[in-house]
Amino acid sequence: MNWDVAKGNWKQMKGQVQQKWGKLTNDDLDIIEGKREELVGRLQERYGYARDEAEREADQFVRSV
Repeated sequence: MNWDVAKGNWKQMKGQVQQKWGKLTNDDLDIIEGKREELVGRLQERYGYARDEAEREADQFVRSV
C-alpha cells in the first residue's frame, strides 16, 4: 500500500494505527487523516522518535497493511 491509498482508506486503518501506536489519541488520528507528514510529526511528538526513525516506522507500517 502507498500513502495515496492509505489516505483514502484512513477510516479503516485508524484501528490498526492505534493498535501499533497506542499513545496516539483519537484526536491525533483525526488530525493525521492519512497524511504521512502528520503521522511522522505525531510519532516524533508522542514517542520521541528522531525524524528519520519516525519516517521509517510510518513507511514500514503502510507497506505492511
